[in-house]
Amino acid sequence: MADQRTAAALGDVDTAGFERALRAEVSGEVAFDAGARALYTADASNYRHVPLGVVVPRTVDDVIAAVAACDAYGVPLTPRGGGTSIAGNSIGPGLVIDASRHLTAIEEIDPGARTARVQPGVVLDALRDAAAPHGLTFGPDPSTHSRCTLGGMIGNNACGSHSVAWGTTADNVEELDVLLHDGTRMTVGRTSREEFERAAARPGREGRIYAALRDLVDASMGELRTGMPRLSRRVSGYGLDRLLPEHGGNVARALTGTEGGCVTVLGATVRLVPVPPARALVVLGYPDAPAAADAVPELLEHGPLTVEGLNERLVAGLDRPGARSGVSLPGGRAWLMVEVAGEDPAGAAAAGEAMVRALSAGARPTGSAVVTDPAHTRALWRIREEGAGLTSRTADGREAWSGWEDAAVPPERLGSYLRGFDRLLDRHGRDGVVYGHFGEGCLHVRIDFELGTADGRRGYRAFLEDAADLVAEHGGSVSGEHGDGQARSELLPRMYRPELIRAFEAFKAVWDPRGLMNPGAVVHPRPLDADLRVAASGRPPLTVLAHGADRGDFAKALRRCSGVGKCRRHSGPGVMCPSYMATKEEKHSTRGRARLLFEMLNGEVITDGWRSAEVRDGLDLCLSCKGCLSDCPVDVDMAAYKAEFLHHHYKGRVRPAAHYSMGWLPVWARLAGLAPAEVNRAGRAAPVAGAVKRLAGIAAERSLPEFSRTTFRRWFRRHPPAPGHRGGVVLWPDTFGDRMQPRVLVSAVRVLEDAGFRVLLPKGPVCCGLTWVSTGQLGVARAVARRALRALAPLVAAGLPVVGTEPSCTAALKSDLVELVPGEESERTAAAVHTLAGFLREHAPDWEPPRVRARAVGQVHCHQHAVLGFDADRELMARAGIEVDLPESGCCGLAGNFGFEDGHYEVSRAIGERVLLPAVRDADPGDLVIADGFSCRTQVGQETGRTAVHLAEALAAALPARPRPRD
Repeated sequence: MADQRTAAALGDVDTAGFERALRAEVSGEVAFDAGARALYTADASNYRHVPLGVVVPRTVDDVIAAVAACDAYGVPLTPRGGGTSIAGNSIGPGLVIDASRHLTAIEEIDPGARTARVQPGVVLDALRDAAAPHGLTFGPDPSTHSRCTLGGMIGNNACGSHSVAWGTTADNVEELDVLLHDGTRMTVGRTSREEFERAAARPGREGRIYAALRDLVDASMGELRTGMPRLSRRVSGYGLDRLLPEHGGNVARALTGTEGGCVTVLGATVRLVPVPPARALVVLGYPDAPAAADAVPELLEHGPLTVEGLNERLVAGLDRPGARSGVSLPGGRAWLMVEVAGEDPAGAAAAGEAMVRALSAGARPTGSAVVTDPAHTRALWRIREEGAGLTSRTADGREAWSGWEDAAVPPERLGSYLRGFDRLLDRHGRDGVVYGHFGEGCLHVRIDFELGTADGRRGYRAFLEDAADLVAEHGGSVSGEHGDGQARSELLPRMYRPELIRAFEAFKAVWDPRGLMNPGAVVHPRPLDADLRVAASGRPPLTVLAHGADRGDFAKALRRCSGVGKCRRHSGPGVMCPSYMATKEEKHSTRGRARLLFEMLNGEVITDGWRSAEVRDGLDLCLSCKGCLSDCPVDVDMAAYKAEFLHHHYKGRVRPAAHYSMGWLPVWARLAGLAPAEVNRAGRAAPVAGAVKRLAGIAAERSLPEFSRTTFRRWFRRHPPAPGHRGGVVLWPDTFGDRMQPRVLVSAVRVLEDAGFRVLLPKGPVCCGLTWVSTGQLGVARAVARRALRALAPLVAAGLPVVGTEPSCTAALKSDLVELVPGEESERTAAAVHTLAGFLREHAPDWEPPRVRARAVGQVHCHQHAVLGFDADRELMARAGIEVDLPESGCCGLAGNFGFEDGHYEVSRAIGERVLLPAVRDADPGDLVIADGFSCRTQVGQETGRTAVHLAEALAAALPARPRPRD
């Protein structure tokens, strides 16, 4: 019904006139092009809707103007925050208004009243950071806290881990500044019966609204008091019971959770809560999830801040480089994470230990641990927070989907519900990993539905209908957070009596009589098995890279992006996504790029396939840093997808100049080696350098790289070999180390020999092929990789390990080699590749490194973070006496060819200036700057004037002096 009405309405829209009206009145971005529409076709749900257009407002007045245009032209609109909705309630076929980029002001924090006034685009973590100096926080804390917005949280009544203590978003909203589709603007909040009567007597639209709300409550009072499930996580439907006199007649809280279906939120006043002085995390192990659920009611008697549930398969999902974080769990196959408060850390730990001792036999765990170490606590919370992504693939690689993502039942009935849910999965032949907010009876699960076939979609519907009946039997709610959206709105009659469904319809009609606010959500729902986001699941295109994790299916690889939006974070640990953090534009996030590529394959909005200019432009600021490969919970590898796209996009066409200059750098470096001094002198001469940069597509602001007077290979031929009582090791002579900074490889030789190894080099000129991969010249890259494999495979077959010093090249041998030349030989070779520190830890654990005894600022190379891991380097520096500060800087911003390319300099510098470059400038002049990546050292040198060194150099400098080459 909703789809038909919306389609009919849009069919009558004067799109050109509507766009002109928006452009005339809106100062922010107004976009009707294919690329912008493609970006907003999806959120984090299973659904897809192509919008008519998108507005990214700069001001509240822009929102008002956009809504006025929608009203004048009869266009439905969907307000959108961070776009992390799992229910499909932040996408729509009309105008999408994205408040997340510019409407980000925290207008006031009142510590005395414990309130904050915010614009709708404020990210939750930003509000929490602003409130923290006052000892306050915003209680609801969904796992998307680094990117979800307050407007989005209000839209779907978000909850989070600590709702046990602090409630849902609705419980923490004091007032809303709202805009109706017809342009009426109101401030709503707590309203006594007398205030209701006075407001209802006002002339005009506002008075009619209050009168209609009063009459609705009077007519439905009995149903509102007896017909709504009594649990704190009842998020499904509308919270009309909050209009009851005993609940303060709170219109703001009744509108919270209406999913943009009634009003547009322009601002909010929210309640803040005191931060506990100290916390301890009690981890309790149980044989399975139902047994853990049985313990919840007794645990709640101890007044915890949160009770979260984990599953062993969730924990296993973090076992990859960049995510390994030393997680230690007590015995069991399911765990409860119970957070308790105290006046100080010792008091919190004592409270946790007392709680464990007090548990009766029925709630007693198989093992327990009280965790107070901040790093261990963060690691445990990371597992929980990344659950939506970690469970999006089954153990054998099948796709798992949301849909039954967050149903809730009373906590005392959770164990029974879980056992029934396990039987339901078995009956339908489905598999899913259950985890989530056990303390509130709210569970998350991703299930291996088969959404790409008609039979699979029928099975999806049948499962959801049976699951809704199971929840209703247990007195629960089909949604315990995220709202109903398209995923669950159709199921509401299985939970609510017809009288309440009619009350919901009447409530929406009060605010939105034309039905143009986010149609299809909650009221007059779209079918739950329509509009599913699997259109690109047909025959996948032929690709050059193997995409082995997805068995060569490029469409399946793109569906890895579930939309949870971790790439849209504004700060915090990890690498992903540096360009988004610099620009705050959706198309520069990993998610945005995945959406564009998906729509390219889909062919409806983006119609020119691999030749798409929209996709090319969206990928332009991708640094190919591979941060998403480790930081994205579902291992999206945008660097590989970009390489694949560029290969096909430019096939048979002239490429950008930088592809021929930076992409073929290993060849130019060999030629420059014929006369390095002359090449360097010419590169420093302004007229020559300027001409070279223009021809080569290199940014004018960049200094050209210089070449060493001698090469590492030349030095190595003259170097007397060490006996190597531990055996031989192959050192990879990457282009940067061989021809630009041989001091790094020389230092590595000295360290390896001091550790007792005989160093060998592969025969002939070799290269990993990375520069060709990053510029999408995959035919050349494959030929270069085959040559590297021919050089390394015999050495590896003879039992020799391989060490690389340049992280990007080492990572290429570890991962890109297998993608370019798949097979057992390349897999064996890749398995033999190590970083210097990783090799020493594994093959010479008893070696005593030289004592450097220095302080340092360190930069972890993105590819090392994503592919190789950094724990061994951290340990080696500690053993050598290097006190290293590793700021959470993410990418340095240069990223190989990216920061050198014309048009990228400003973004490259902005990324570096976020954290890394200021940290280097602030370091003491006597401190070391350690950066293993050539790009990182170059960025530091060109932007700060400081000389950064490789860890091998820092170690070698503390060894007995030996001759070293001059660069």
